[in-house]
Amino acid sequence: MELRITGYDHPDADLLTAAVQQEYIQRYGDVDHTELRAEHFADPHGIFVVGYLDGAPVACGGWRAKDGDYPFLSDGDAELKRMFVVPSARGRGLSRTVLRHLETLAGQAGRRRMVLETGTEQPEAVALYESEGYQPITKFGIYREAPESICLGKELTAG
Repeated sequence: MELRITGYDHPDADLLTAAVQQEYIQRYGDVDHTELRAEHFADPHGIFVVGYLDGAPVACGGWRAKDGDYPFLSDGDAELKRMFVVPSARGRGLSRTVLRHLETLAGQAGRRRMVLETGTEQPEAVALYESEGYQPITKFGIYREAPESICLGKELTAG
């Protein structure tokens, strides 16, 4: 898989993030209402990548800095968002490749911890994150009161 930094507003990123929203509808009955803007994923505040197989966009993910006044988060945190692999490309380790790449980029940018919010209806995502060393953290974000919300974090290695 070829990973490219595209930005959150790139057409291929739009295609994949729309697909992940459809996945959320299937699993949770609604889209994710977390506010995400292209500037959240623009250097030096974050990054967004798309993975390509044979020229086709098949995977994506990004991180954004969470400095300042974010309840239950710390300066130096990077929030992982919109991790997704199209169904036809699943089972090949692509999500793990995207995750590790994003962790590396976040560490190189001086981020100290990767944090994320996922949910009980995404057991394969939870299994991936746990297998990569993510541990439960205090819930944060707009879904922190939702019983199906799961928040995880992992200390990063400096770049």
